[in-house]
Amino acid sequence: MKHITTLLSLAVALSAYGGKYTAYVNPFIGTGAVENSLSGNCYPGATVPFGMVQLSPDTQAAPDWDKASGYDYNDTHTCGFSHTRLSGTGACDLIDLLLMPSVDSSVWSALDHSKEKASPGYYSLELDGGILAELTATARTGIHRYTYPKGCRQRLYIDLDHSAPKGSWDRRIIQSQLRVTGPQTIEGYRVITGWAKLRRVYFHIELSRPMASCSLLSADRDYGRAAVANGNNLKAWVDFDPDGGDCVVVKVGLSTTSLAHARANMAHEAAGWDFDGFVGRADAVWDGILGRIEVKGDSTEMQKFYTALYHTMIQPNVISDINGEYTSTDYSTQKMPHGQQYYTTFSLWDTFRAAHPLYTIIAPEMDAAFVNSMLAHFDSYGYLPIWSLWGQDNYCMIGNHAIPVVADAVLKGIGGIDPERALRACVASATTVHPGSPFDVWEEYGYMPEDLQSQSVSITLEQSFDDWCVAQLASRLENDSVARHFAIRSRSFANLYDAGSGFFRGRTSDGRWVEPFDPLRYGANGGNPYTEGNAWQYLWYVPHDVPALIELLGGRKKFVDRLDAFFSLTESSGAKNDNASGFIGQYVHGNEPSHHVAYLYNYAGKPQKTQDLVHKICTELYNNSSSGYAGNDDCGEMSSWFVFSSMGFYPVNPVSGEYSIGSPLFDRVAIRLASGRTFDVRVHRKGSHGHRIKAMRLNGKAHRRYVLRHSDIMAGGVLDVYM
Repeated sequence: MKHITTLLSLAVALSAYGGKYTAYVNPFIGTGAVENSLSGNCYPGATVPFGMVQLSPDTQAAPDWDKASGYDYNDTHTCGFSHTRLSGTGACDLIDLLLMPSVDSSVWSALDHSKEKASPGYYSLELDGGILAELTATARTGIHRYTYPKGCRQRLYIDLDHSAPKGSWDRRIIQSQLRVTGPQTIEGYRVITGWAKLRRVYFHIELSRPMASCSLLSADRDYGRAAVANGNNLKAWVDFDPDGGDCVVVKVGLSTTSLAHARANMAHEAAGWDFDGFVGRADAVWDGILGRIEVKGDSTEMQKFYTALYHTMIQPNVISDINGEYTSTDYSTQKMPHGQQYYTTFSLWDTFRAAHPLYTIIAPEMDAAFVNSMLAHFDSYGYLPIWSLWGQDNYCMIGNHAIPVVADAVLKGIGGIDPERALRACVASATTVHPGSPFDVWEEYGYMPEDLQSQSVSITLEQSFDDWCVAQLASRLENDSVARHFAIRSRSFANLYDAGSGFFRGRTSDGRWVEPFDPLRYGANGGNPYTEGNAWQYLWYVPHDVPALIELLGGRKKFVDRLDAFFSLTESSGAKNDNASGFIGQYVHGNEPSHHVAYLYNYAGKPQKTQDLVHKICTELYNNSSSGYAGNDDCGEMSSWFVFSSMGFYPVNPVSGEYSIGSPLFDRVAIRLASGRTFDVRVHRKGSHGHRIKAMRLNGKAHRRYVLRHSDIMAGGVLDVYM
């Protein structure tokens, strides 16, 4: 509980000192697409920073990949409120334990946005029949308040069968239980497998008023008022006596380990029945952590900024109990060291690029917690996570991008992490053969041959970067042999560069180029050398050695010419990947491989081109509507790009300790650091809409490089930008 408690303590201090940052958060941003676009795949419901519970309405009977958060602003009905979900992902899972109040036996209600409200830690909706449903949360407990119309029947539906589509990812409920344990308590569990394999979800429900009756049901049987039901399709109807009052508060504690811990989690976090008090505490926690960055500027841009910052801190998610116990990758119950908690929901192919670097600046204590959770994953699994969900690895996407997150934390000197343990984990993760990473093939050929490993170009480029990260960490720890080995491997990207076509191309194990070759053709999850992109988009993925990439492409002028072509070429050669959206030429802001490319002009002496593009993306590809993002938010990565870029800098190489300067969107940015120092970006504009930089001064001295170092920021100070 240490990290959540730290956030709450800071919230009290900062909200009294700094102002109401939560007022600028609009949780409906990114919750619903306009036609022929992506929007974010976010949800508007109640959660606290990095909490297990994400309590929000579901607008689908079985939310699928295109509505992976469970909610779509364009839908017209809701079937209730479930307690766990993913934010911004391209695949759906979790969606655990649905509750729905009713005045009859209906389990669907119209969704009227004029009767819907949301703010950090709070959600409300007036349902059919005049029921006001309100939601809030602590880290491990969802809290509902239902106000029924006077004189109406008061019912509550509980659904243990509700989930993402059965059959998808071999999803099925293996077993579940509902048990009435007292006049005001129900508890149980379900064991479900899907995208995350074999998840155990234990829950304890407390009601503010006694039940008049409770009927347990399954798909083929009505158990009536039996005290317990077991099966794999369980539901319940609870009735309350209307003479007992109009309002019912429902508290739902969760655990991955046991019913006893679900009870303990609730007792620790959510004692009492003061719903408004819980809302206030959730708001205070959010206000505190959002206040670690203060921006001043246009109110619409501030709403975009603080909502993006909010989205970066919905995940990763704690799944350990208040005593530090959690379900390990081997399904045993383990315990984190005293004072530590275990976190999951690591969408690392996305978040290593900007979200984790953002945490190293504004939430280093959380970044240490995330890294230590990854190291605990390594201890039981043998290598670091690829995509960790509910503590299990679903192997989504490519590369081994826990490596840059772990290496970055150590290289930046974040406390509480054992550097030697970190290096062991990184080396094991870059040498142990596992799905998508046949390192025996990598070592033999110096690249991934397409006939032996699909998505070979993307994996070769991304693994080259991961290897560079291992080399940097080993060098810092003076392990020269490891550093040399991985430094050599980090140059493997050059083995797939075809000077004739000017692209990185797929090769077979006998050295032949894969034919036919079309640089505009998109790859998917197999059958093409590129992952969710094409040869144009992967041409730029050498973040650890941009000078070498410039040399490969023929020098600075030709490099700039190719960038110009990239941002202007609108041709297509057929079907695009579903994640391709937010186009500027071949640049795709809706998917992560393109995210650093606008900043590459800086490396070739054309910073104004970077500034023009960054400003265009910030102002045209983000908005404050339900279709606010140009692609899936991917656990806060799309949001992290905006947070960094609107402040004026971005981590092109997220482990270099350097940030490439773009075009600040705000007149003032104040980053409040854990040390008590502040780093300010102050923008001086001659015109109200100027976005090109004419000069900079860092702590009063002329600053001519379009680079900020991490150490510059963490030392505190002022960057003056003249436009």
